[in-house]
Amino acid sequence: MSVISGIVPTPRHPGRFEILVDGTRSATLSLDAIERLQLSVGRDVAGLEDRIAIEAAQLEVYDRALNMLAFRARSCAELARALVRKGADRPIVDRAIARLQEQGLLDDAAFAQSFIRAKVLGANLSRRRVQQHLARKGVAREVSDAAIEVVFEDEGVDQREMVETAARKKLRSLAKQEPVVRRRRLYAFLARRGYDGDDIRRAMAAVGEELTSHEQVGLEE
Repeated sequence: MSVISGIVPTPRHPGRFEILVDGTRSATLSLDAIERLQLSVGRDVAGLEDRIAIEAAQLEVYDRALNMLAFRARSCAELARALVRKGADRPIVDRAIARLQEQGLLDDAAFAQSFIRAKVLGANLSRRRVQQHLARKGVAREVSDAAIEVVFEDEGVDQREMVETAARKKLRSLAKQEPVVRRRRLYAFLARRGYDGDDIRRAMAAVGEELTSHEQVGLEE
Protein backbone atom coordinates (compact mmCIF):
# COMPACT_ATOMS: atom_id res chain seq x y z
CA MET A 1 0.00 0.00 0.00
CA SER A 2 1.30 3.48 -0.96
CA VAL A 3 0.06 6.14 1.39
CA ILE A 4 0.43 9.92 1.30
CA SER A 5 2.63 10.75 4.27
CA GLY A 6 2.84 14.50 3.72
CA ILE A 7 1.68 17.45 1.61
CA VAL A 8 4.33 20.14 2.06
CA PRO A 9 4.40 23.68 0.59
CA THR A 10 7.47 24.35 -1.54
CA PRO A 11 9.24 27.41 -0.03
CA ARG A 12 10.49 28.85 -3.32
CA HIS A 13 7.30 28.31 -5.30
CA PRO A 14 4.15 29.64 -3.63
CA GLY A 15 1.05 27.65 -4.48
CA ARG A 16 3.04 24.48 -5.17
CA PHE A 17 3.09 21.45 -2.86
CA GLU A 18 5.32 18.42 -2.58
CA ILE A 19 3.38 15.18 -2.30
CA LEU A 20 5.24 12.67 -0.13
CA VAL A 21 4.32 9.00 -0.48
CA ASP A 22 5.67 6.72 2.22
CA GLY A 23 8.10 9.48 3.17
CA THR A 24 9.46 9.92 -0.35
CA ARG A 25 8.81 12.83 -2.70
CA SER A 26 6.36 11.66 -5.35
CA ALA A 27 5.25 14.79 -7.24
CA THR A 28 4.81 18.55 -7.15
CA LEU A 29 1.20 19.65 -7.58
CA SER A 30 -0.90 22.79 -7.38
CA LEU A 31 -3.60 23.19 -4.75
CA ASP A 32 -6.23 22.89 -7.49
CA ALA A 33 -4.84 19.51 -8.55
CA ILE A 34 -4.70 18.31 -4.94
CA GLU A 35 -8.34 19.23 -4.45
CA ARG A 36 -9.37 17.79 -7.80
CA LEU A 37 -7.74 14.44 -6.99
CA GLN A 38 -8.97 14.63 -3.38
CA LEU A 39 -5.53 13.97 -2.01
CA SER A 40 -4.90 14.08 1.72
CA VAL A 41 -2.42 12.75 4.24
CA GLY A 42 -3.14 9.10 4.95
CA ARG A 43 -4.84 8.40 1.63
CA ASP A 44 -3.81 5.37 -0.40
CA VAL A 45 -2.75 6.53 -3.88
CA ALA A 46 -3.09 3.13 -5.53
CA GLY A 47 -4.83 3.68 -8.87
CA LEU A 48 -4.06 7.41 -8.85
CA GLU A 49 -0.43 7.18 -9.90
CA ASP A 50 -1.05 7.98 -13.57
CA ARG A 51 -3.36 10.92 -12.83
CA ILE A 52 -0.86 12.34 -10.34
CA ALA A 53 1.96 11.97 -12.88
CA ILE A 54 -0.07 13.76 -15.57
CA GLU A 55 -0.99 16.62 -13.24
CA ALA A 56 2.66 16.99 -12.20
CA ALA A 57 3.87 17.01 -15.82
CA GLN A 58 1.28 19.61 -16.81
CA LEU A 59 2.22 21.83 -13.89
CA GLU A 60 5.93 21.53 -14.66
CA VAL A 61 5.42 22.67 -18.26
CA TYR A 62 3.04 25.45 -17.22
CA ASP A 63 5.51 26.76 -14.64
CA ARG A 64 8.34 26.58 -17.16
CA ALA A 65 6.23 28.58 -19.59
CA LEU A 66 5.56 31.21 -16.92
CA ASN A 67 9.28 31.51 -16.22
CA MET A 68 10.03 31.95 -19.91
CA LEU A 69 7.38 34.66 -20.24
CA ALA A 70 8.80 36.41 -17.18
CA PHE A 71 12.17 36.54 -18.95
CA ARG A 72 10.68 38.06 -22.13
CA ALA A 73 7.40 38.24 -24.03
CA ARG A 74 6.76 35.59 -26.67
CA SER A 75 4.13 34.64 -29.20
CA CYS A 76 2.07 31.48 -28.69
CA ALA A 77 3.91 29.58 -31.42
CA GLU A 78 7.32 30.77 -30.28
CA LEU A 79 6.66 29.69 -26.68
CA ALA A 80 5.27 26.32 -27.80
CA ARG A 81 8.34 25.63 -29.96
CA ALA A 82 10.67 26.48 -27.08
CA LEU A 83 8.83 24.18 -24.66
CA VAL A 84 8.87 21.29 -27.13
CA ARG A 85 12.61 21.83 -27.71
CA LYS A 86 13.10 21.47 -23.96
CA GLY A 87 11.50 18.02 -24.12
CA ALA A 88 7.86 18.65 -23.23
CA ASP A 89 5.20 16.56 -24.95
CA ARG A 90 3.15 18.50 -27.49
CA PRO A 91 -0.29 17.74 -25.96
CA ILE A 92 0.90 19.03 -22.58
CA VAL A 93 2.42 22.09 -24.24
CA ASP A 94 -0.83 22.81 -26.05
CA ARG A 95 -2.71 22.58 -22.76
CA ALA A 96 -0.29 25.01 -21.09
CA ILE A 97 -0.58 27.46 -24.01
CA ALA A 98 -4.39 27.32 -23.89
CA ARG A 99 -4.37 27.91 -20.13
CA LEU A 100 -2.08 30.93 -20.45
CA GLN A 101 -4.31 32.34 -23.18
CA GLU A 102 -7.41 31.89 -21.02
CA GLN A 103 -5.66 33.72 -18.19
CA GLY A 104 -4.70 36.59 -20.49
CA LEU A 105 -1.00 35.93 -19.96
CA LEU A 106 -0.37 34.99 -23.59
CA ASP A 107 -1.87 37.09 -26.39
CA ASP A 108 -0.45 37.28 -29.90
CA ALA A 109 -2.18 40.57 -30.67
CA ALA A 110 -0.78 42.27 -27.56
CA PHE A 111 2.64 40.71 -28.18
CA ALA A 112 2.65 41.93 -31.78
CA GLN A 113 1.73 45.49 -30.79
CA SER A 114 4.46 45.61 -28.14
CA PHE A 115 7.02 44.17 -30.57
CA ILE A 116 6.05 46.65 -33.29
CA ARG A 117 6.30 49.63 -30.94
CA ALA A 118 9.80 48.57 -29.91
CA LYS A 119 11.05 47.83 -33.40
CA VAL A 120 9.36 50.66 -35.29
CA LEU A 121 9.62 53.48 -32.75
CA GLY A 122 12.86 52.29 -31.17
CA ALA A 123 14.82 50.77 -34.06
CA ASN A 124 13.13 52.43 -37.05
CA LEU A 125 12.34 49.13 -38.74
CA SER A 126 9.95 49.24 -41.67
CA ARG A 127 6.44 47.79 -41.80
CA ARG A 128 7.72 45.00 -44.04
CA ARG A 129 10.59 44.10 -41.73
CA VAL A 130 8.44 43.83 -38.60
CA GLN A 131 5.98 41.66 -40.55
CA GLN A 132 8.86 39.34 -41.42
CA HIS A 133 10.06 39.21 -37.82
CA LEU A 134 6.56 38.45 -36.51
CA ALA A 135 6.04 35.76 -39.13
CA ARG A 136 9.22 34.03 -37.94
CA LYS A 137 7.84 34.18 -34.41
CA GLY A 138 4.70 32.38 -35.56
CA VAL A 139 2.29 35.32 -35.44
CA ALA A 140 -0.45 34.98 -38.06
CA ARG A 141 -0.32 37.54 -40.89
CA GLU A 142 -3.79 38.89 -40.13
CA VAL A 143 -2.80 39.42 -36.49
CA SER A 144 0.44 41.22 -37.38
CA ASP A 145 -1.29 43.37 -40.02
CA ALA A 146 -3.98 44.43 -37.56
CA ALA A 147 -1.35 45.18 -34.89
CA ILE A 148 0.64 47.31 -37.33
CA GLU A 149 -2.44 49.36 -38.20
CA VAL A 150 -3.21 49.91 -34.52
CA VAL A 151 0.33 50.99 -33.64
CA PHE A 152 0.82 53.18 -36.70
CA GLU A 153 -2.49 54.94 -36.03
CA ASP A 154 -1.98 55.29 -32.27
CA GLU A 155 1.57 56.57 -32.62
CA GLY A 156 0.97 58.65 -35.75
CA VAL A 157 3.68 56.77 -37.64
CA ASP A 158 4.50 58.06 -41.12
CA GLN A 159 6.84 55.62 -42.85
CA ARG A 160 8.33 58.28 -45.13
CA GLU A 161 9.14 60.43 -42.13
CA MET A 162 10.41 57.39 -40.25
CA VAL A 163 12.91 56.38 -42.93
CA GLU A 164 14.17 59.96 -43.13
CA THR A 165 14.63 60.03 -39.35
CA ALA A 166 16.53 56.75 -39.51
CA ALA A 167 18.73 58.15 -42.29
CA ARG A 168 19.61 61.31 -40.35
CA LYS A 169 20.40 59.31 -37.24
CA LYS A 170 22.66 56.89 -39.11
CA LEU A 171 24.46 59.71 -40.90
CA ARG A 172 25.84 60.95 -37.60
CA SER A 173 27.89 57.77 -37.30
CA LEU A 174 29.08 58.08 -40.90
CA ALA A 175 30.24 61.68 -40.72
CA LYS A 176 33.94 60.82 -41.11
CA GLN A 177 33.42 58.63 -44.17
CA GLU A 178 33.99 59.73 -47.75
CA PRO A 179 30.76 60.78 -49.52
CA VAL A 180 30.63 57.72 -51.77
CA VAL A 181 31.18 55.39 -48.81
CA ARG A 182 28.64 57.33 -46.77
CA ARG A 183 25.98 56.90 -49.46
CA ARG A 184 26.65 53.22 -49.93
CA ARG A 185 26.58 52.42 -46.23
CA LEU A 186 23.50 54.50 -45.59
CA TYR A 187 21.64 52.78 -48.41
CA ALA A 188 22.63 49.34 -47.09
CA PHE A 189 21.62 50.32 -43.55
CA LEU A 190 18.13 51.40 -44.64
CA ALA A 191 17.70 48.35 -46.87
CA ARG A 192 18.49 46.05 -43.94
CA ARG A 193 15.64 47.69 -42.05
CA GLY A 194 13.26 46.65 -44.76
CA TYR A 195 12.66 49.90 -46.64
CA ASP A 196 12.17 49.61 -50.38
CA GLY A 197 14.23 51.44 -52.97
CA ASP A 198 11.74 54.28 -53.49
CA ASP A 199 11.54 55.06 -49.76
CA ILE A 200 15.32 54.97 -49.46
CA ARG A 201 15.92 57.27 -52.43
CA ARG A 202 13.36 59.78 -51.14
CA ALA A 203 15.00 59.78 -47.71
CA MET A 204 18.48 60.18 -49.15
CA ALA A 205 17.33 63.03 -51.33
CA ALA A 206 15.80 64.68 -48.24
CA VAL A 207 19.10 64.46 -46.35
CA GLY A 208 21.17 65.29 -49.42
CA GLU A 209 23.05 68.23 -47.89
CA GLU A 210 24.05 66.13 -44.91
CA LEU A 211 24.95 63.19 -47.12
CA THR A 212 27.30 65.20 -49.29
CA SER A 213 27.84 68.89 -49.66
CA HIS A 214 29.40 68.80 -53.11
CA GLU A 215 28.14 65.71 -54.98
CA GLN A 216 24.74 65.02 -56.43
CA VAL A 217 22.90 62.17 -54.73
CA GLY A 218 22.35 59.33 -57.17
CA LEU A 219 22.14 55.66 -56.31
CA GLU A 220 21.43 52.42 -57.99
CA GLU A 221 19.58 49.67 -56.21
